[in-house]
Amino acid sequence: MRRRLALLVAATVCLTLLAFLVPLALLLRTVAADRAVVAAVADAQSLVLPVGTADPATLRDSVAQVAATSRGTVTVFLPDGSVVGTPAPRTTAVRLAARAGASRSVERPEGREIVVAVLGRPDGPAVIRVLVPAAELTRGVTRAWLALVALGLALLLFGLLVADRLSRSLVGPIAELATVSHRLAGAELSARARPVGPPEVREVAGALNHLAARIQELLREEREQVADLSHRLRTPLTALRLEAESMADPDDAARITRSVDALERAVTGLILQARRRSDPARAGDATCDALTVVRDRVAFWSVLAEDTGRELTLEVTDRPLPVAVTADELGAALDALLGNVFAHTPDGTAFAVVLAPRSGGGALLTVADDGPGLSADQVRRGASGGGSTGLGLDIARRAARTGRGRLRLAAGPGSGARVTLELGPPAPGGPGSTP
Repeated sequence: MRRRLALLVAATVCLTLLAFLVPLALLLRTVAADRAVVAAVADAQSLVLPVGTADPATLRDSVAQVAATSRGTVTVFLPDGSVVGTPAPRTTAVRLAARAGASRSVERPEGREIVVAVLGRPDGPAVIRVLVPAAELTRGVTRAWLALVALGLALLLFGLLVADRLSRSLVGPIAELATVSHRLAGAELSARARPVGPPEVREVAGALNHLAARIQELLREEREQVADLSHRLRTPLTALRLEAESMADPDDAARITRSVDALERAVTGLILQARRRSDPARAGDATCDALTVVRDRVAFWSVLAEDTGRELTLEVTDRPLPVAVTADELGAALDALLGNVFAHTPDGTAFAVVLAPRSGGGALLTVADDGPGLSADQVRRGASGGGSTGLGLDIARRAARTGRGRLRLAAGPGSGARVTLELGPPAPGGPGSTP
């Protein structure tokens, strides 16, 4: 935009300068020529009286005085054929003036010729000739034209400077609006635009700030509703735990109690996650040890794997792996991936869980099975080719995005599914980060 405004101002200034400076330059040339001609006519007129009345010696002195200050060559042609002053041939204009007794101005290749006929001499008319050279006709014109060109360039530069200042006052607020928009798109909902610049830009800034505040308010309300809804589940969970404790079979009671505890932990994690996402400052400090979470969740699912005849292989590292995601989110993502294995593969299908360090920090969590396979383009949020809601992989995908990583699917019909959750390291200086 700044470049276009500069081009527009430059074009406008150039057209304006051409409209004024070109006629002015031509006028200066005409004025210079007229000034030289007027001076030559005045010189010729000053010799009319001496030519008509003075004696030859006085006439020569008068011609010499005028020639000394004249801008051209001065010549007096007497009736007897003698010449006083600068020698020059009798031109056609001189002969016509002597014959007709009329004064005239004639353009010649070497300049402008001024001839004045002097009548009243007893021996016949005399002619005064002043030849103004072409250089005298244009003396000072080149310098004046250079001054006009310099003036035009100065005006053009001044116009460009003013255009740059004006474009800065317009482009600067627009660029700030774009920056704030990108910050809002990056989930920095506290970003606000300063209402500066032209009235229209200030109005857009106010509308953007209002939109950001409204989005922040709606997200806060939504997360509060999710947290409230999750909190309401505590009451039936408490009733279910009391009922489990009253069962006669201690093994069944313990098993159901463990399931209720796991469900309560999931509900608590959902509440904490909703609260944490409503606070960006706390959301940036999310971290956990992936090794601890994976071991805990695999131990939970191993009981179901044994009941369904599935061979479970766990491969983990022997050192902690801090990642930029909370334990609840990582546990929910792993539960979703393992849940897909149990839901979309027949009983007896073997599967493996592999946790390995990631290059540059973080971890790579892979869940692979020997089932029919699952491709990435078959699953999207709310729809799945496997007859489910399609939310499981979306939970894992959101966990990967929160952990500054990504989710990769590698599958083919008959070759099993391989889902890799890539997680980045905690933020520098945050809890769990390596100094």
